[in-house]
Parts: sequence; structure tokens; C-alpha cells
Amino acid sequence: MPPFRDDIRPWRHALVRDLAWLVQAPDLIALPSSGRPDRHCLGLESDDALTDYLSHLDDAPEDLERYVGAALEGRMGHYHERLWQFLLDTAPHTRLLAHNLPVLQERRTLGELDLIYAESPDPVPVHLEVAIKYYLGLTEGPGDDDDQARWVGPGGLDSLALKRHHLEHHQLPLAQRPVAQQALAERLGAPVTGLRQRLAMPGVLFYPWRAELPAPRDATPDHLRGHWLTWRDWSRWRASLPGQALGAWLCKPHWLALPPRSQLSTLPTLEHRLRLHFARGGAPVQLGLHLEHASSAAWQRVFIVDDAWPHRLPLPPS
Repeated sequence: MPPFRDDIRPWRHALVRDLAWLVQAPDLIALPSSGRPDRHCLGLESDDALTDYLSHLDDAPEDLERYVGAALEGRMGHYHERLWQFLLDTAPHTRLLAHNLPVLQERRTLGELDLIYAESPDPVPVHLEVAIKYYLGLTEGPGDDDDQARWVGPGGLDSLALKRHHLEHHQLPLAQRPVAQQALAERLGAPVTGLRQRLAMPGVLFYPWRAELPAPRDATPDHLRGHWLTWRDWSRWRASLPGQALGAWLCKPHWLALPPRSQLSTLPTLEHRLRLHFARGGAPVQLGLHLEHASSAAWQRVFIVDDAWPHRLPLPPS
């Protein structure tokens, strides 16, 4: 299979482009639990199979549009989950059995199991937890240079360390508790023995511009990368780009696949919008840039933050 490319071609529909990105994007970190459902598990291992699957959706996206529905107006995490639900329900070798299954104990909600599905031909159900994350790395912060606590979300409320701790110590163990096993049995109509577990956490790690920072511990070798810089550094950074660069202001929930080239703007247009945005103390902005060099072209993701960012830092997990 070819390596992942951040420009998703030739798909036209935004939801299909995001689904194509989801199928192929690598995870950010490797955890002891089994990895994500890969193209082999989905029955989309060959390029022909993947192309046929996506082409059908691109030509007739109505089912996908109905499935995603109101998730387009909500949190990006919810949108990401809906894409996974659709994928597992429609891929050739998987079948969705349940999603967002609440786990209750004496009327108190302990949490939810994101996805329960079956992989052909294995009869044992699979519990899949999913998350999509975009973290910016700090040259100064808690722990060593490669500490996961140094990687924080644009809003400063979340970190890679906190997310990993929650997945390893709450979300994945939750499925093994008797009350979760009972909820599964009630939903599926039979007791579940030997439940398998997987985790999918795609996204992008943004490295600081003009500063060295190693990858966080347990980062996958092929994780997607970008850069981040402050608004005060924009002019110097822009001067380093080729003159024909184009870009797009990425808006949630479409932070997955980068847009087609026909939707890109010139850098002066983006800069004018950024100037107005940060004059009002705007939130961090993610851009997708198409850089044309003399003999090649490449995509690059960048986060622009205000000069005082981060305004707060999440504490490392205890």
C-alpha cells in the first residue's frame, strides 16, 4: 500500500474526503492495546477495493450525509465518531453492533463504550475506542523534552498525557467491568466472552517553528506533523515560503482531509483575515498550505496562535 498522503484525491465530496483521510491516517501514539482496524480488517486492503468503496460514496453521498447528519454542527469528536460508525457499518469486512453504549451502576453513568463491531470472519466482538487529536508541542513545560504532557490542545484544556491516561486507565478497562459486560450482553442478546479491544487516535502533532523538540514518547514513526507559531512570527515565517503558496483556513469539523486546490486562497488574502482575527484576540487558527516549489509541491499544516499563547496549561495526570 502507498504511504499516506495528506492531499486526498480525487474525491470531491467533503464527507468522502474526510472518510478517505480517516481510513488511511496513522495514529499519533502506539499503546499496548491492539491498534486501529486497518484496511485489511475493513476489507479495503487493496487500492482497487478502497477506490471502489469511496467512488460509490462520492457518486452517491446521500447515505453518508444522512448518517452524519447533525454531527456536522457539533463537536469534532462527535463528527469523528459518526464517520467511524458509518465506516464500520458499510466496509466489506465489518459490521457495527453498537455505539455509545452507556455503562451504568446503580443509575450512575460510569461512561460509554464508543463502538462495538464484528470483524469477518471472527465471531468475537471488538470494542473500539476512538479519539481525534491535534496537539501543539511546548519547548518548556512539565517533565522531560519528550514528555507527553508537553503536547497540549489549542485551547489549553487537554494534553496528550491526559488523553492517554484516560484511555488506558478508564475507557479501555471500563469494558472489562461486570456492569459493562452485562450492558453488552443486553445490547447484543448474548453473553460476550473474549471481547477484543482496539484503539484509534489519528490527528496531527504540531512542532514549534524555529525550535527543536523531539517527538513525544510512544509517538508512531509515521504520525502526521505540522508546525505552530505565534502571530508575531507570521511575517518571518511567510517570507520563508515559496511565492506561489496557497492556503485554506480550516474550520471544524473539517480538520481531517485538506481541501481541494480549487478552494484555496492566496497568502495575502489569508493574512488579511488573520490580522483581523488576532486584532480581536482570536483563538488559534489551523491553516492548510499548498507549497509549490520549482520541481515539486507539498502540503503543510500550521497553527497560528496569539502572542500570549498558551494562556493555561493542563496539569499532568496524577
